[in-house]
Amino acid sequence: MEEALVLDGPGSHRLAARAVADPGPGEARVRVHASGICGSDREIYQGNRPKGYVRYPVTPGHEWSGTVEAVGAGVPASLAGRKVVGEGFRNCQVCDACHAGDTTLCTAGYEETGFTQPGAMAATLTLPARLLHPLADDADLTAAALLEPAACVAAAALKADARPGQRVAVVGTGTLGMIAVQFLAAVSPAELLVVGVSRDRERMALSFGATSFHTRGALPQGAAGTYDVVIETAGSAAAARESAALLRRGGRLVLTGIPAPGADGLDPTDLVVRQIEVRTVFGAPPAAWAHAVRVFDAGLLSLLPLVTHELPLADFGAAIELVGGADPKVGKVLLRPRGTS
Repeated sequence: MEEALVLDGPGSHRLAARAVADPGPGEARVRVHASGICGSDREIYQGNRPKGYVRYPVTPGHEWSGTVEAVGAGVPASLAGRKVVGEGFRNCQVCDACHAGDTTLCTAGYEETGFTQPGAMAATLTLPARLLHPLADDADLTAAALLEPAACVAAAALKADARPGQRVAVVGTGTLGMIAVQFLAAVSPAELLVVGVSRDRERMALSFGATSFHTRGALPQGAAGTYDVVIETAGSAAAARESAALLRRGGRLVLTGIPAPGADGLDPTDLVVRQIEVRTVFGAPPAAWAHAVRVFDAGLLSLLPLVTHELPLADFGAAIELVGGADPKVGKVLLRPRGTS
């Protein structure tokens, strides 16, 4: 038997004992090292995740790292013992979108680890082996637990297509924002501006490659309308509008945050007149995962400094409160199953 966190419905969670699952054909069972909590986990706990994007009861946990301990029929035995992370979207593999590599647009319907399928807030996670991405043997599994948000940012960076010498900006200084700074810094921009609501992440942003940091509402005169690429990670409609305002005519905006339902959107007239190109990210397709893992294994992605709290699985309630609180010192919160070290 093993322990797993179960959300029976909004506001209701418990630790439950369950049998250890044997991996079926094409599956692998992973011993979970750590599982991260993000805003979407708080959504399913509070009950405000959009209809169709959660199915109770559910074991949450879509950000995770671990080690393969067993594989099912048809899976290479060499995968056992490997450190891994894994994609969350349980795509069908046969629709046009999946064949094109756009697995987050799978037309068979939405299924994702930790939302509609059992997630990693448990001792083990069993999932299709095709979703796994092996890591280097010496990979730090605590840092690797952040590779799911890193893959989402990798998707944004690929869509942003920033070029050396361009002026780029990141709006938002949470986990996604700090990872976005690192991806954009890697392309050698002429300028890399970071915009946050406070200065708490200024030193970190500069250490990751930002060339300047300003708070929202205190941007230098003449900044508006001058940037080639902006990645928005703050998740508010106001941040999206401010991000668009930074762009030059013909600039490119990538939105990764999800504002509250009914929020006022971008001005379509402004987008058309200035010919702003808007792209969005919801999850990460395989190419983005592969890109994130490759950069991580090469030692070019610093994720461990973003982790501020590691708690046992039993402290899920406290972890949710930390994530939803106002303390700017709270970064990524990880949950660790019993027995991990």
